[in-house]
Amino acid sequence: MSYLSGLFSTAFERRFARTVSTDAQGRKITDLARDLLGAQGEVSGSTLARLILDQYARADAEGKKAFFAFLLNDLEIDPVEVVETLKDYKAAPSKRSYQAYATASEPKRQELLRRLNQVRGGTKRLVSLRQDLLSMMREDPKLGPLDVDFQHLFASWFNPGFLVLRRINWSSPAEILEKIIAYEAVHAIDSWDDLRRRLHPADRRCFAFFHPAMPDEPLIFVEVALTQGIPNSVQTLLADGRAPIEAEDADTAVFYSISNCQAGLAGISFGNSLIKQVVADLSRDLAALDTFVTLSPIPGLRRWLDQVQKLGHDTASIEALAAHYLLTAKRDDRLPADPVARFHLGNGAAVHAVHANADISDNGMRQSGGVMVNYLYDLSLIPTNHEHFVTEKTVAASTAVRRLSASVTPKS
Repeated sequence: MSYLSGLFSTAFERRFARTVSTDAQGRKITDLARDLLGAQGEVSGSTLARLILDQYARADAEGKKAFFAFLLNDLEIDPVEVVETLKDYKAAPSKRSYQAYATASEPKRQELLRRLNQVRGGTKRLVSLRQDLLSMMREDPKLGPLDVDFQHLFASWFNPGFLVLRRINWSSPAEILEKIIAYEAVHAIDSWDDLRRRLHPADRRCFAFFHPAMPDEPLIFVEVALTQGIPNSVQTLLADGRAPIEAEDADTAVFYSISNCQAGLAGISFGNSLIKQVVADLSRDLAALDTFVTLSPIPGLRRWLDQVQKLGHDTASIEALAAHYLLTAKRDDRLPADPVARFHLGNGAAVHAVHANADISDNGMRQSGGVMVNYLYDLSLIPTNHEHFVTEKTVAASTAVRRLSASVTPKS
């Protein structure tokens, strides 16, 4: 009976979905959105969600912008209702009065996005939709409140507790390997042979986070070199023809490239959790590892050096200037000016060493004059470094780096 019931249910759902699709032909996306918000059934809801996402995908730039304007203006909160329900809750706190306030405080567009997410593949399509939104916000900042709602939902949907850490190796599916090549954002992968050199040898690792709703789309990945000692050049790490070592002989794990893959997830942080999980996995599998460092770019250094030259500094001692930049160049909020520094220092790492001619690629020379930096993840100091960075804006650094920085004489 349960088998027959399932057959009848599936046949009904398909017939109902076709009926909804037929009825929706020619209707505006905004009308379909209102219908979705009022839908009670799971079948009608998923069908409407698919129709909305399909219609959005076919829309031109103006049509997409009009849809965002509808979300922003027509599905906004009612400030008067928010104030009144808050007064009621303060006067008589209860589950009922709080529920009324919570409902009034949430824009209807958040519920619409949740319902759009119920269709198969909906999560990936909503990530792409936010990518469009971020692009349009550059010309129309008024769309900003809509992005707040996306960030609120994505921070929950992509909570690290839901993510799956997978090792990427030379045997991984070709479609995943192709995406690793395409998404690499730090050191371009020039060919399949180049990718093989990063994945196949015993002293190389690559790990990526995936979401169950996007199983074939890496969210972020990190490339790791297992070495003896701390390296001072990415050319050495990636050299064709280098002699690999056995993983068990390595004492150092070097995180030399971290790439975010989904532009629509900008601002949703995965990197901290990724590094922690990879460190835990490597420590478990390779007992000889006792040092965890990065070999990182300094993307803001070249621009800062150009300013230094204008002020009369001698830029010949580029390592000292790089150290000075990392320790002293700050934004208005007193956080480091360099974005990569903010990331690693915020995770509890310390500036360990700087190296000239460490990345002599066109990109490396353009953004940092070839200088790279090791950030050290000392497992015993990570909590303390993180706490001081967050509360006091303190930059943890080795004695050698502090001496280098101090050697730069300020110009009056």
